[in-house]
Amino acid sequence: MTKSKHILIVEDEPAIRDGLQNLFAFHGYQVSVCLDGNSGLKSATQDPVDLVILDVMLPGKDGFQVCQEIREKKPRLPIIMLTARTSEDDIVNGLKLGADDYIPKPFSLRILLTRVENLLKRDSRGSEEKNLLAGPWKISGKNLTATHQFNGKSIELTPREVEILDFLASLNHDSKTREELLSQVWGYRDAADLETRTVDIHIAKLRKKLEIDAKAPEIILTIRGRGYRLVKAHEE
Repeated sequence: MTKSKHILIVEDEPAIRDGLQNLFAFHGYQVSVCLDGNSGLKSATQDPVDLVILDVMLPGKDGFQVCQEIREKKPRLPIIMLTARTSEDDIVNGLKLGADDYIPKPFSLRILLTRVENLLKRDSRGSEEKNLLAGPWKISGKNLTATHQFNGKSIELTPREVEILDFLASLNHDSKTREELLSQVWGYRDAADLETRTVDIHIAKLRKKLEIDAKAPEIILTIRGRGYRLVKAHEE
């Protein structure tokens, strides 16, 4: 019998915490809960956890701090941030610190369940063997790094960023839409009807890491009316 996945819920609102615990237990997951940031961080980094659902507004360490510290110790652990703070700055900050997804309250339990399932499928597929080129950068899925072929500079990537680059690199210079990225990388069904800036925010993050000038990209190109295209090798 396959061992059920272990989900950690870090949430201080009793109604939401209990509802999430019941939801995931009903669907066969092993569930642990923490009521504050400090205990959530300890459990996420010390226990055999497969995914973390993390509120932002927590007693002790807030969710942003917890997310950042989890990423330093467990770079591949999937994290979904769950919060009432929905400004673009908050979303960008959460994703920048390493969250895989950012879901505003109130939210659909069905959508949350689907996103959890998709993240766990991604984690089980594993992108650690991926090695590819993005402009002058060599991407290592195993080490989660991009290394510049000419000056040796190395930068850290998240598993999601490696997946995005891998999907774009597989397209033989073709471009793909946001909906196709949401469907193939995030695994969302009915992506055309999904209102989210997740793809744009992740692309912006990648450009800041890989481009000389993020405002004038030469590696991850925007194709007007179509989507994004990756320049896989350095083109003169």
